[in-house]
Amino acid sequence: MNDAAPRRIWLCADDYGISPGVNRAIRDLIGRGRLNATSVTVVGPSIGRDEVSALRAVAAGRPRCGIGLHVTLTAPFRPLTMHFQPLDGGMFPAFPKLLCVGLLRRLDPEIIHAELMAQLAAFNELFGKAPDFVDGHQHAQLFPVVRDAFLTAVKQAAPDAWVRQGGRNQPRRFGPPKALFLDILSAQFRRRAAAANIAFNPGFAGAYDFSRQSDFGSLMRQFIDGLPEHGLIMCHPGFVDDTLVSLDPLTTQREHEYAFLAGEYFPPLLAANKVTLG
Repeated sequence: MNDAAPRRIWLCADDYGISPGVNRAIRDLIGRGRLNATSVTVVGPSIGRDEVSALRAVAAGRPRCGIGLHVTLTAPFRPLTMHFQPLDGGMFPAFPKLLCVGLLRRLDPEIIHAELMAQLAAFNELFGKAPDFVDGHQHAQLFPVVRDAFLTAVKQAAPDAWVRQGGRNQPRRFGPPKALFLDILSAQFRRRAAAANIAFNPGFAGAYDFSRQSDFGSLMRQFIDGLPEHGLIMCHPGFVDDTLVSLDPLTTQREHEYAFLAGEYFPPLLAANKVTLG
């Protein structure tokens, strides 16, 4: 008989603050004990005082719920700092452009650092404390140039926070292209985080092709398999509303994720794999 203690993992919903429907779904799942972390987009349009108070209230009722900062550096969102470059029509660059200029090392690390410090300060102003952890929208924290500015800012403004790396516990030569790409970017990120004495999640899962209508229950089984203690699964539950549609292409799949996480099959899946969010 296997009496080993269950693995404790993080199940983190990204994008709190992007829209009222996403916020409502995330709070509901935290209240049900179906999530134990969420990362907040402080440049999002739905992160006023009422939304912050509601999140803090529901998280306070759970024994283990982390609230982090979802650093955002890509369109259609706008920077908090005046001199951020490059900009496209006043917005951050699109994801492909930010990645390209990062790979070519054509980003100014001081400008990136200033924007990150502003977002960390905004989180502190909203929540009255530093974030428990810091991650990045579209994994921008892993990009060349960005990663060094990111780690420096976290060390300065949130020294007790851990950061999200996106590599799998046992990187493979196969799998979704997105997962392979994150394995490559995360290897260097982990080395630099370790050198800076910044903690990070030991394993990561949750990457899949959002453009396809996938069976999220089957995906969750794959994500849990082999995830180590304190590993992290990224998810994006939400209810579709006009604000979300105007900002993000990931819409109806968020409702599929919510339905599975809120439904009857998720707790038995955790129990069968000896995994807990508590």
